Amino acid sequence: MDIRKVKKLIELLEESNVQEIEIKEGEESVRISRGTVHSAPQFVASSPVAAPVPVATSQAPVAPNTEEITAPAAMDGHAICSPMVGTFYQSPSPEASAFITIGQSINKGDVVCIVEAMKMMNQIEADKAGTIGAILIEDGEAVEFDQPIVTII
Repeated sequence: MDIRKVKKLIELLEESNVQEIEIKEGEESVRISRGTVHSAPQFVASSPVAAPVPVATSQAPVAPNTEEITAPAAMDGHAICSPMVGTFYQSPSPEASAFITIGQSINKGDVVCIVEAMKMMNQIEADKAGTIGAILIEDGEAVEFDQPIVTII
């Protein structure tokens, strides 16, 4: 895999809230992650004919993940989950009103939020009709893959 592509992936990772990215091209793959509290991005390359790439580390602290859902009652109903890692936004811009509010009726296909991933704004749509029961993530918070965002009752 071309080292320029790897450097570009590192730059994209540093500019976004993404914690980990893995790219595969044929039999080669590169996985870059931000790591844990005392490590910087880790680089691992695998190829049937290539030599292993050493892991780079530093002492850059990373804030611990504090996004815990503490209200089990909010999980009643059908959960709409994030299809990707990114940043959750309730509205299309800071000045605009939120796409949804608790108690609002929605139809299948209505936009419920935006998840920003790698500077791309991805609209998340309702996969069924109903009433918004709970919004489980605060505006501007990081969201993980398959993490519940909204419940529909």
